[in-house]
Amino acid sequence: MIISHKYQFIFLKTAKTAGTSIEIALSRFCGQDDIITPVSVEDELKRQAAGGVAPQNYLVSPLRYTPFEWWKKLTRNKPALRFYNHIPARKVKRRIGSDIWDRYYKFCVERNPWDRVISNYYWQHRHLRADQMPSIMEFFESNDTRSLKRKGFQIYTLKGKVAVDNICRYECLEEELEEVRQHLGLPEPLELPKAKSGIRKDKRHYSDVLSEAEKDRIAELFKDEIELMGYKF
Repeated sequence: MIISHKYQFIFLKTAKTAGTSIEIALSRFCGQDDIITPVSVEDELKRQAAGGVAPQNYLVSPLRYTPFEWWKKLTRNKPALRFYNHIPARKVKRRIGSDIWDRYYKFCVERNPWDRVISNYYWQHRHLRADQMPSIMEFFESNDTRSLKRKGFQIYTLKGKVAVDNICRYECLEEELEEVRQHLGLPEPLELPKAKSGIRKDKRHYSDVLSEAEKDRIAELFKDEIELMGYKF
């Protein structure tokens, strides 16, 4: 996620919605006081190559460590995070305060849930052979599928209410991000690198992959997003 004091925006990162690519593109315009959370080593190299600003200002100051945070640092060498990759709106608002939260332009990206689940299915099993992969229906009951809710609808809502100014649609991302860029006054178009791409071998449309029962199960799991965004199978 990114909080830019320079351009007064907050980008909340949902999962499987090109969030890493957007972070890399946005970080090119960030100043030294802006908050940028880290991504994978591979994607940080892509950020560096794109001229983006490296992760910064996301850690808790050691002066504010709790005893438990000191224990984790000393025993596991884990620094305390003030902000992290898929941090939800409620934590961001609490940590930056209502004044900044209310004034800054907040946006995120949402994606058709049927497409998003299938994308996540292949991503989570990218290291397995086709004959080793669980069925899609089995995948629905895993933490990986449930995490899409935590890293989606629950990222950009507060008590079930939308808490951002704009939810960009993944399906027309370039056009919608260009509108965001113009609203924020960013000096150049966003150039999205292909982060985490090229993994999926099965390129079929989700409608050719999912059975009727699987289609209905996704509709049940992600009914909030479907109702909010008007998605159709």
